[in-house]
Amino acid sequence: MSAKKIALLGATGSIGENTLAVLRNHPGRLQLCAVAGAKRWKELGAIAREFDVKEIAIYDEAAFQEALKEPEHFPAGANIRLGMQGLLDVATLPQIDMLVMAIVGTTGLQPTLAAIKAGKQIALASKEVLVLAGKFVMAAAREKDIKILPLDSEHNAIFQCLDREPKKHVDRLILTASGGQFRDYTLEQMQTILPEDALVNPNWDMGPKVTVDSSTMANKGLEVIEAHWLFDMPPERIDVVVHPQSIVHSMVQFVDGAVLAELSPPSMTFPIQHSLLYPERDDGVHKTVDFSKTLQLDFRAPDLKRFPALGLAYRALREGGVGGAIFNAANEVAVEAFLKRRIAYLDIPRVIEKTMDETENFEPESLEAVLGADAQARKNAASAVECFEKK
Repeated sequence: MSAKKIALLGATGSIGENTLAVLRNHPGRLQLCAVAGAKRWKELGAIAREFDVKEIAIYDEAAFQEALKEPEHFPAGANIRLGMQGLLDVATLPQIDMLVMAIVGTTGLQPTLAAIKAGKQIALASKEVLVLAGKFVMAAAREKDIKILPLDSEHNAIFQCLDREPKKHVDRLILTASGGQFRDYTLEQMQTILPEDALVNPNWDMGPKVTVDSSTMANKGLEVIEAHWLFDMPPERIDVVVHPQSIVHSMVQFVDGAVLAELSPPSMTFPIQHSLLYPERDDGVHKTVDFSKTLQLDFRAPDLKRFPALGLAYRALREGGVGGAIFNAANEVAVEAFLKRRIAYLDIPRVIEKTMDETENFEPESLEAVLGADAQARKNAASAVECFEKK
């Protein structure tokens, strides 16, 4: 069996690091052939040298220019590309079998669509791709008969539980959430949360944006929207439960009352390896759950009063149209403002709600229309930030 050839976009982030761990563990089955990153070009060069990758893209122009001045950081004969066109090029290389999309934010949308059009398998970690344009991404995947393999632990768990099950057997999807580092905080305590507090997650090692999103449960809201598109499930049949241990990664309840769950330690190598090797399996990078030892699994309903971002995501999904794009854009702007200490922690969902109230929602007929709504939502969110900005 020849090795599956991988293009990894977002190679220097946390998903990228875990993907590389899986690749190192299966050198005969998986081959890294192209990598892309935004600004951390020296780290990208180190990855390219380790895996002898010649096809490279750097999204940020300043980082690209710096990299060209120090070619010794890259393998001899490396082809280094720039910007969005560079991402599109490496995502659609003829020799590539699978695109691993691990870019945070909306930048990954166009490369994902281009890879689908080129007939590549898609392993998707960038939830914003579906939140922003699930209508178009899933339609393109159906047209090319391409299965979107989810890298998020929650969606991968659901994918495994649903594998080969007819849709008529499914009653509901149950997404688990760690609840983040503030799950037991009172509203009064949450008023004093600082960026440095929000950047530490008790269970998962993630980038700054996703770590903050986990703490506000906006991340779980994005996952609810993503689950809708991945599994064609209406919002009223997608539940969220808080599960502090992060051992049960999600569950599926069937019409007969049976519930299937996927359990593994909180390491992204488990869902990543499943997707990269699918439909095969092999030895994992880390040890799994030891059931010979005492194991406690707790579940409870989320508190939407303390974590209103989750409720706003459900609202966006129910309203349809470009609601998901508006929610996502407003959240990105709000989190950036919080990390820059412009607004308070509890202002993040306030910015989202104000943006949703003030941005026109409509049913998009083109990707350009979605991107236009995204741009308008960002403008409105920036204005909302100014309203809440700390003086």
